[in-house]
Amino acid sequence: MNIRPATPADATCVNELLDQLGYPQDGASETADRIQVWADNPALAAYVAETDGNVLGVVAVHVAPFFQRDGSWARIVALVVSTQARRQGIATKLMAAAESFATARGCVRIDLNSANHRRDAHAFYQHHGYADQTDVSTRFLRPLPEPS
Repeated sequence: MNIRPATPADATCVNELLDQLGYPQDGASETADRIQVWADNPALAAYVAETDGNVLGVVAVHVAPFFQRDGSWARIVALVVSTQARRQGIATKLMAAAESFATARGCVRIDLNSANHRRDAHAFYQHHGYADQTDVSTRFLRPLPEPS
């Protein structure tokens, strides 16, 4: 298995993976454009896990500076492994790539969000040293109007 940066050519496979995660995509060209934006920005990274030319998983991570103190933190914004390839260590390797990216950029913390119904994912994250912050922090969302 090879972990490598995602490229626009991976868009169709990434779309299939994001759909399995519950985020259906509009089209490969839009996803290819987003992958290119991520590739062009040094604070963003997207990696795929590939075996024999098949993309089996994807992770996306971004780095941001703290406002309230010195240093930076990272957030994993997507992690999914194909349903046919789960429980083979692929997610662990993708997480390691995201964590390595963050560490190389001086991050002192990495976090992620996971839907409440994804109990297996929660167990996976806790197994890898991620602390459940449900009792410490609450997430609030507000949609903004579409840009004109």
